[in-house]
Amino acid sequence: MTNNVTSIDHQIEVIRRGCDELLREPELREKLATGRPLRIKAGFDPTAPDLHLGHTVLINKLRQFQELGHHVLFLIGDFTGMIGDPTGKNATRPPLTREEVARNAVTYTEQVFRILDRERTEVVFNSTWMDRMSAVDMIKLAASHTVARMLERDDFSKRYRGNQPIAIHEFLYPLVQGYDSVALQADVELGGTDQKFNLLMGRELQKHHGQAPQCILTMPLLEGLDGVNKMSKSLGNYVGIQEAPNEIFGKLMSVSDELMWRYLELLSFEPLEKIRAKKTAVNEGSNPRDVKFEFAQEIVERFHGKNAAQLAASDFIARFRRDEIPEDIAEVSLEGEADGLTIAAVLKLAGLTPSTSDALRMLAQGGVKMDGEKISDKSLKLARGASVVLQVGKRKFARVTVS
Repeated sequence: MTNNVTSIDHQIEVIRRGCDELLREPELREKLATGRPLRIKAGFDPTAPDLHLGHTVLINKLRQFQELGHHVLFLIGDFTGMIGDPTGKNATRPPLTREEVARNAVTYTEQVFRILDRERTEVVFNSTWMDRMSAVDMIKLAASHTVARMLERDDFSKRYRGNQPIAIHEFLYPLVQGYDSVALQADVELGGTDQKFNLLMGRELQKHHGQAPQCILTMPLLEGLDGVNKMSKSLGNYVGIQEAPNEIFGKLMSVSDELMWRYLELLSFEPLEKIRAKKTAVNEGSNPRDVKFEFAQEIVERFHGKNAAQLAASDFIARFRRDEIPEDIAEVSLEGEADGLTIAAVLKLAGLTPSTSDALRMLAQGGVKMDGEKISDKSLKLARGASVVLQVGKRKFARVTVS
């Protein structure tokens, strides 16, 4: 690695891509100027065995650090997983057993190496140093911060004000996560925006132990397919990296035109210059569907290989041709409510059915398709930003965008 200003500026641009906050850039520039590979840490509690694209936002950033020549420390929180991460929770999270953590950790590592370079990734487990910590050591660690400081954390503060219980062991979680940075001598730690308190804890504990404090990079929480809520399996708005290629392809083609650019920034490995060029082309009149098509192929290829991506693309084209969706279908823009528009209301407002009762009848009879797939769920809502092709019967089509 070189330490000239141009190289550092380039690295900062790559590092900042898609990030929410970088603390602190002057310190990071100093670290980069040494010319040595930096130690980049990101911790993952293996609380669930299956990853979705929301999880990969951090992993993608780790890959970018690898491509810049840095050393990635992929931390499996097998010890912290048994505490239970309280981040964003309004109730005490049940801890996992060591056996559950071990099973999930194996699945995690199998999946992340579809993104990370195995040869340039050091997988570490925080039980390695935490299991050796005595009760006296843990008390000393707990003595480094006050209860008042812990209650500065937003989720703890809300639960305290709402008279909801906070177990003592939950206060240990940010302390242990922070101590991981001490044990690993991390130069940079990555985390979601909801992890900022814990990441700052790492800086404080490193200072306490005489180490140079780590820089912090927070990444946004990716919106799901609805464009509103954080991607989550429980909300059904997710794209699982182990889902079938056709399923991944179809889901990504259903993403709204607006949300597509955010997905490209956070999930694509294409250079920013190329993405900007595509955005310019779309603004000048080219079809955003073509951008989604290339993006869907990229993601399927990443997790299932080139052949699977080509087959998924061919299947998608064939399905739309089979359904004879015309190229010159009507474009309809609807104003969405805060919580979305029901599918029946959309069908009526788009002129595809004469009334909502007729729309409900067509849904029940299986006469409605969205992006080529039959839908029958009367409670389905289209969120603001959604852009889909709706078909009623054999001949009524409309491309509907909810603004």
